[in-house]
This record gives sequence, C-alpha cells and structure tokens, in this order.
Amino acid sequence: MSSSNNSNSNSSNTHIESIHHNRRDDFSGIWVALITPFCNGPDAAVDLPALQALASKLIKEGVTGLVVCGSTGEAAALSEEEQLQVLDAVLAVVSPNQVIMGLSGNHMGQVLHRLAVIGQRQLAGVLVTPPYYIRPSQAGIMHYFNEIAGASAVPVLLYNIPYRTGVNMELPTLQQLAKHPNIVAIKDCGGNLQTTMQLITDGDIQVLTGEDHELFSALCLGGAGGILASAHLRPDLFMRLQALVSTGELAQARRIFYRLLPVMLALFEEPNPAPLKAALAALGLIQANLRAPMLPASTETTDKLLSKMAQLDLIQ
Repeated sequence: MSSSNNSNSNSSNTHIESIHHNRRDDFSGIWVALITPFCNGPDAAVDLPALQALASKLIKEGVTGLVVCGSTGEAAALSEEEQLQVLDAVLAVVSPNQVIMGLSGNHMGQVLHRLAVIGQRQLAGVLVTPPYYIRPSQAGIMHYFNEIAGASAVPVLLYNIPYRTGVNMELPTLQQLAKHPNIVAIKDCGGNLQTTMQLITDGDIQVLTGEDHELFSALCLGGAGGILASAHLRPDLFMRLQALVSTGELAQARRIFYRLLPVMLALFEEPNPAPLKAALAALGLIQANLRAPMLPASTETTDKLLSKMAQLDLIQ
C-alpha cells in the first residue's frame, strides 16, 4: 500500500516538475476572454465542437492565447465538471502555454481542491479573483492569494474586478502580492489609473487591462496587453494595434483603436457576453444561447452592434 502511494506521489511530483519546466513567464499580448457556446434545448449543454472551432480559429488568427471559464465564459453558470470539460476541450486543440483557466470562489478548501485538479493539466496559468460576496479585508485577500500561489503548479494571474467581487485590491496589497514568485500578472479592472500606473512603474508584475476600451491607453502607459472579450472580433486589428504601440507608431495605432472602439462599446451595452454571443451568432460561429439568469441581447442592441460590425468590415 505504501509503495503504491509513494509511486503515485513520485508520478505527481514528476508531472508538476514537467509543468514547471515548460512554464510560461511572459504573459504580454492580446488574450481573448473566451465565451462558452451552448447548444439549444432545455439543458443548454456546452457546445464543445463550436467551442473548439472558435478556439482554433482565434489562435490561427494570431492571438496570444485564450482565457477559458472567466466571466465572459459564464463560468458562474457552469458546474465544476463542465468547467473542466471546457478546459479539456480547449486544451485538445490549443497549445497548453496559450491557455489560462479562470478560478473563483469563496470557500478556501473548495478553491484549493479545484486548483489541484486544474494543476494536473498543463496550461499557462490560472486567473484568480478575490473571494466574491464576502468582502474580505486586505489582509484576508493577501492570505487567500498567498495560499493559492503557494499551492499552484502553474503561474497565478490576479484579477482585480471590484464591481463583480464586491471588494477592491488596494495598491499596497497588489504590490506585496506582486513580489510572490508565482504571481506573474494582473488582469486590471480596478478602475484606478494611479494604481495601474504605479504597478507598471514598479515592474514587478505584468499589467494586462481587462477593460476593452482602455486597451490603447494601457499600452501607451507601458501595460503588457489585455485580456479582452472584444478581441473575438477582428483579432488581427488588436494584434496590429499592440505591435504599432510597441514600435512607437502611435498615430496608426490610434486610428485602429478608434476604428475598433464603436464595436467595443456596443458589446457592453448589455451584460457581457450577451451582445458578443449575438455578434458571433451573426457570423455563423455559435448559437446565441446563454444560461439563465443571463438573457440574449435585445433586438435593439443586436441591430446596433451589427451595424457597427459592418463598419468594421466584419459583415456585409
């Protein structure tokens, strides 16, 4: 019995070492916050073929990578088993170092259990929000992320999004966490420009904007990129925008940004990802199904979005 346990433990250690050996250190670039397509029908099962086709398409179009089971991926409406199905389906068609998995929860033990299960797969990292709803203190947030970063087999990306979690990660907290060797980047939706600039200036952590309409300004300030829902549409322009900023061609980059902006704004006129799913359905890539209590985008929002997409040469 003990010999079998040792053998399992050794095999697990070897697996974690192999993951660390292939570890991704640079998270700069344009990452797509990937939607989760659903089939028609009362159970609205995950449409795995549509998911894989979309993931493959985005990677072929040159995006840096994909974030699965985030807020755009309706992770809160997926069971733990479904979240792993989504992750495994994407990993079957996308290189592991181009996949980040979302992780949220307010039960420490359950979150660590899910982290361990996720860590049995090879992937680039995990994107982790503070515990939602319970509004922990800054010390509580520090403890939460230190536990996760210490236990994770893959790099951890912080996700500061106070309007979803109910708690803001303050600058001193972020600066302290940025010194942890396993915390490598932040998806910044904190809404505080001073905090964003200070984190970029410190240089201890890569700053990726999570607010689509702030991409150009974040890049100009020295941010590393973005994790964006809108990059499902014309990802080539998002990649070009970042390349132009990096070579200092700001006038051209600005032109592209203002071309993308009307679509970005229209995508968030109703709760994300309803408008985005309507857009992708219009392109024939998925069905525009969401899980309750999320509802499909209204006709008015969809029509407005399609008109903006036509101006972006996405549809005739």
